[in-house]
Amino acid sequence: MAYGSCVYRGCRQLLGFGLRGHRLSLYTEQRCGFRRAPKKNEPRKKEIEEISCKDSPMVGNRTTKSSLSPPLEEPILSKSSARSFRKLFKPFLFTVGFTGSTFGAAAIWQYESLKSRVQSYYDDLQIDWFEKHRPPKAGDNSAEYWHRWWGELSDIQKQAIVVLFQVNQWWNSLTDGQRSVTGIIAANVLVFCLWRIPSMQRIMMKYFTSNPASKTLCLPMILSTFSHFSLFHMGANMYVLWSFSSSIVSLLGQEQFMAVYFSAGVISTFVSYVCKTASGRFGPSLGASGAIMSVLAAVCTKMPEAKLAIIFLPMFTFTAGSALKAIVALDTTGLILGWKFFDHAAHLGGALFGIWYIVYGHEMIWKNREPLVKVWHEMRTKSRGSGGNGSA
Repeated sequence: MAYGSCVYRGCRQLLGFGLRGHRLSLYTEQRCGFRRAPKKNEPRKKEIEEISCKDSPMVGNRTTKSSLSPPLEEPILSKSSARSFRKLFKPFLFTVGFTGSTFGAAAIWQYESLKSRVQSYYDDLQIDWFEKHRPPKAGDNSAEYWHRWWGELSDIQKQAIVVLFQVNQWWNSLTDGQRSVTGIIAANVLVFCLWRIPSMQRIMMKYFTSNPASKTLCLPMILSTFSHFSLFHMGANMYVLWSFSSSIVSLLGQEQFMAVYFSAGVISTFVSYVCKTASGRFGPSLGASGAIMSVLAAVCTKMPEAKLAIIFLPMFTFTAGSALKAIVALDTTGLILGWKFFDHAAHLGGALFGIWYIVYGHEMIWKNREPLVKVWHEMRTKSRGSGGNGSA
């Protein structure tokens, strides 16, 4: 009897302990699940929005793992509310304002350059006149002076002077167009090097890639034009720009070319924004292809019978007009079919802007710059007059 009661109490205690333990574990599991869910999901949501796919650089639409790779935002289908074009109103104003300001600055730049050239010409004439009429001085032997000066230099100084002389010779051998695009190419190389710095990845992704789904919309429209993550992408774009630089600058001049190039970069990005918003597929884009397509289209429109060749197949030649038609047809097909390897909308926008500018834009914009130049001339004249009176 005593043995039975002991067994009964022992079983009851064991059963009660097991039931209590089971309830505690369930309660603890629910509590942990309730409290940990926000901590687990909320940061991940932010991370996906801001810096998703850190280890996958973008090469076209493919992703490959690399230790140095930009944060990649995967293209996503947006909801109907996100398709609203209201968000594009600010980029539209930026495009119009930037384009107008660029052409205005180019007109003023041309005025100042022409004025400086005329002033330099008259200064050189005065110097030549004074040199001819200057009485000779005793011991005035320039060859002897420079020979003595060269002998006093160290070997390092001589090497530096030789290098600078060679660089100066190379620079003088370039055409006006090649000298014009040298700064653009240098800027692209600098931005490419910034992509190699791991600590710069967030900044580069925010300001040097264009995406209509991003919070920063306007500044990347111009900065992404100088941005390349792939060395091959940058090399191909800069080669095409270098090849067409002499032709485009001979057609438009340095100042007008710069205005067309920068404006084409912003306009092509805005066209890309519109197409991405309309299709609902968002993703980052970068590269100078839109602006370069504008240059290529302008040259091909102005000189349709010029002969072109492919870089790796120089034996095959074709006319510039045929090349332009093929490129426009290819980008139009890619845009309609939704090809994602290139930003076909940006390419097409740049090409159409280049064609429009050669056919209509030059007459509408550049040939009507005289009122702005007159206003600038009057402002300069008044400022000089007031400065002269003040100093007197």
